[in-house]
Amino acid sequence: MKYPMTVRGAQKLKEELHRLKTVERPAVIAAIAEARSHGDLSENAEYDAARERQAFIEGRIMELEGKLANAQIIDPKTLDADGRVVFGATVDLEATESGEQVTYQIVGEDEADVREGKISVTSPIARALIGKYAGDVVVVQAPGGAREYEILDVRYE
Repeated sequence: MKYPMTVRGAQKLKEELHRLKTVERPAVIAAIAEARSHGDLSENAEYDAARERQAFIEGRIMELEGKLANAQIIDPKTLDADGRVVFGATVDLEATESGEQVTYQIVGEDEADVREGKISVTSPIARALIGKYAGDVVVVQAPGGAREYEILDVRYE
């Protein structure tokens, strides 16, 4: 199964993978060696903590490699969706009730960060927006009840 991801999202995962392999992995190997030098491993808390950290790092490396291997990398700048909301699009919305305006980019699950205005393609609001155009009104089923938004603009940047 392919996972959609923006170019920026893939780059962030590659940077984390590089850091894990070149900084974190060697550091934990050194910590294990140092803890081993302290003798009895059966009651060596530093050794246990370092081994646990190593297991986490190796698991995360495998997870990132798998995600990148299965990524379908999409560059929003190259999209030609004729103004339709699609994965990677940046959408300006206005809440019809309050008039509050928000801007979201629809991204992959690993990239989602509401503070940065990036919402997961699987989120209720993204699912409501996909396939719509500027001028359309969408109803989003939110935890606090239904919310209505007008799509003001759709950009591919």
